[in-house]
Amino acid sequence: MTRPRTVVLNGDLGSGKTTVAVLLAQRLDVRRVSVGDLYRRMAAEHGMTALQFNLHSELDDKVDHYIDQLQYDIATSGERLVVDSRLAWHFFTDALRVHLIIDPLTAAGRVLGRAGDPVENYRSAEEARTHLAERSESERKRFLSRYGVDKTHLRNYDLICDTTSATPEQVVARILEVLETDTGTAAAPLCHLDPRRVRRTTATNKDGEIVVRYRAPAFVAVHGDRQLSAAIRAGETLTRMVLVGEDSEPP
Repeated sequence: MTRPRTVVLNGDLGSGKTTVAVLLAQRLDVRRVSVGDLYRRMAAEHGMTALQFNLHSELDDKVDHYIDQLQYDIATSGERLVVDSRLAWHFFTDALRVHLIIDPLTAAGRVLGRAGDPVENYRSAEEARTHLAERSESERKRFLSRYGVDKTHLRNYDLICDTTSATPEQVVARILEVLETDTGTAAAPLCHLDPRRVRRTTATNKDGEIVVRYRAPAFVAVHGDRQLSAAIRAGETLTRMVLVGEDSEPP
């Protein structure tokens, strides 16, 4: 029996937040709220691309104030929801906070493969990668300046899932597992990562559970080299790992 708890989804641009949110809301039979969809509609109404509207929002705080009030009202309503938003984790204090990550080149390829529209339309994977990185950094600076929070800090979240190779269904399954077993007392986020994306060093201890540090923009194994190798050989796309710290800020 799943706990009656709202789930908020944040994540890298192109990480599949919308798809995961839609599937999760269906599985939980709850309403889905997408601040991202609202933001895109507002960008279109202003005749701007997503990046242009981000930069506009840095100068005009009316956009954030409007969305903030909307999220605050929803958070205090008591309704159980699935919320797709890059800042909902800051407003929904009692929710399960999920953060999706993805390899930047994979994200660029996914976004490039979507049907183009005036808000988000790229001519190449490199252009997509560059614009996604600029949008993400614009958001990070804006949120840091206005709220004093950094959306890239993994300890803001309860669950980290890597969508580089995993299917949306696999990610939803991990979220449901956490909802069914979560006690709300975890000191660090639970990580389900693509083992092929975790760097190994000569200092990595061989046996035991897989333990990683986050050295932006990569995860580095500090323990469990044999288990990591086994997960790679088995073709796993999401492997449970323990996060012990974050060593640096994003550029």
